[in-house]
Amino acid sequence: MQAFYSDHFVLPLPPGHRFPMAKYAMLREAIAQHLPAVTLLEAPAASDGQLALVHTPGYIETLVSGQISAAAMREIGFPWSEFMVARARRSVGATVAAVRSALQTGVAANLAGGTHHAYADKGGGFCVFNDVAVAARLAQAEWQRQHRQPLKVAVIDLDVHQGNGTAHIFQQDDSVFTLSLHGDKNFPFRKEASDLDVALPDGCGDTEYLAALEQALLELSQRFEPGLVLYLAGADPYRGDRLGRLALTEDGLEARDRRVFDWCHERRIPVAFVMAGGYGRQIEETVRIQRRTFRLGLSYAQRWQQHPGQQAGLDV
Repeated sequence: MQAFYSDHFVLPLPPGHRFPMAKYAMLREAIAQHLPAVTLLEAPAASDGQLALVHTPGYIETLVSGQISAAAMREIGFPWSEFMVARARRSVGATVAAVRSALQTGVAANLAGGTHHAYADKGGGFCVFNDVAVAARLAQAEWQRQHRQPLKVAVIDLDVHQGNGTAHIFQQDDSVFTLSLHGDKNFPFRKEASDLDVALPDGCGDTEYLAALEQALLELSQRFEPGLVLYLAGADPYRGDRLGRLALTEDGLEARDRRVFDWCHERRIPVAFVMAGGYGRQIEETVRIQRRTFRLGLSYAQRWQQHPGQQAGLDV
C-alpha cells in the first residue's frame, strides 16, 4: 500500500497555535517503524490547472501570490507564507496520488489531507485548498478519458466537523455523493447540505456512533453505487480530542474504520483515505489512532490483492 506525505513543509506558526503541526512527522515515523509494508512516498505538488478543477482562478492567484486579504487568511487560520502555499499544494497532490494509486491497487492514503472546509473561492478552518474535491474531479476526468465511462465517487467524511466546503462544491453534482457524520453543535456553525448529513449530539459514544454509521452506510448503498470512495478518517471524534465534543474510544474509532473498509470490500470498491482532523490533548493519542487506521488500510490492501475489484465497471 502506498501512502504519501509532505511533513517536511512545516508552517512557521506563532507560539501557542492550536494546530498540531508535529503530528504529521510523528505519524510517518510511527508507520515506518510499525508498518513497514506501507510504502511511504513524498507527495507531489498540485498544479494550478489541477486546483482549477475546483477552485476559482481568482482565489488561486491571490493565495499563491500572497495578495489574499488578511481577513481571508484569518478565516483559514494560518499566517500566509510561501511554505503554507507549498504545503497546501502538496496536501492536494498527496490525495491526487493516493487516488491514482487506489484505482490501480485497491487502497492508498495521504498522511495528511481532508481539507474539507475549503470552498471553491475561499479557505477556512485550517483548510486552504480542498484536496478531496480536487482529487475526485481529476480522477473522474482521467477515468473518463481512459475508460470512456463515468466514475462515480462517494466521499465518506467521518471527521467530527461537517465537510461544509466539500458539500457546497458538489451540491449540484450527481456523480459525487457526500456523506458526513459530524457533531451537530460543532464547527462549522453554519452547515451546508451534503447528500446525507448525520448530526450527532455532544457526548455521543461508541455504540450510538457505530449505529448511526451503519444506518448511514445502508442509506448510501441504497442511493448510490460508487466506483471510488474517498474516506476522511478523522481522529477528532475521540473523547480526548480538544475540539471534538464527542466521546468515542480508540477501540470505537478502530471499529468505525473497520466498518468503512469492510463496506468497501463487500462491494469491491477502491478507497483512498486521508487523515483529516485530530487535535488530541495528548498528540501521541492522535498519532496512535491514525496508525491503527493505517493498519486496517493495509489489511484491506492485502485482501484486495487476493480479490481485485470487479464492481462498478472497474477493471484494475
